[in-house]
Amino acid sequence: MDTIQAVADISLFSGLGPKELAALAAVAEVRRYARGQDIFFSGDPAEGFFSVASGKVRIYQTSLAGKEHIIHVFGPGEVFAEVAVFAGGVYPANAQALEDGDYLFFPRERFRKLLADDPDLALTMLGLLSIRLRQLVRKLEDLSLREVPARLASHLLLLGAQSKKRVLPLDLPKGQLAAYLGTIPETLSRVLRRFVDEGLISLTGSAVEILDAARLAS
Repeated sequence: MDTIQAVADISLFSGLGPKELAALAAVAEVRRYARGQDIFFSGDPAEGFFSVASGKVRIYQTSLAGKEHIIHVFGPGEVFAEVAVFAGGVYPANAQALEDGDYLFFPRERFRKLLADDPDLALTMLGLLSIRLRQLVRKLEDLSLREVPARLASHLLLLGAQSKKRVLPLDLPKGQLAAYLGTIPETLSRVLRRFVDEGLISLTGSAVEILDAARLAS
């Protein structure tokens, strides 16, 4: 892997110059995880944060009853567990690879030294944390105030906006997508069929085509 290019592809570090990118690449460790492999568990020491170079990772929690809830899914160029940079302590959730992929790991102490030497990088990290907080607040609102059809419609529209395509693959298997949306697979399947019957989407395997974005939004 070209580590400097992999660092340059991280959205968090967009706009940084060659010198800063090289410094970040020098502290990064390349790690590879297979599909289904655990990256860390809730309660493990938070020794650093990660970025996805290729593949996907899910961040999830497990209730005392054994039910899993997916908090977020990250893909190439995205950062996760970045709270470890500032707070240390332990990881508050679990992380598991959804696909075979390569990751960059940034050890906490070495990265903190870079922040001390580069205040602009520190401000960039604070900006990311602010964005992540807004995302979590939005998700809490979705889960507490919206019914399942509205949650699914919002998720499909977000996927469409990110890919800028009418036909898009679901970013998660249906069972995991149901957990992410705070429902069960049977309910998710019923809502998907309803959307198809109403002409909002077409569904072929795991690929969804948004047929009527305006009605889906409403």
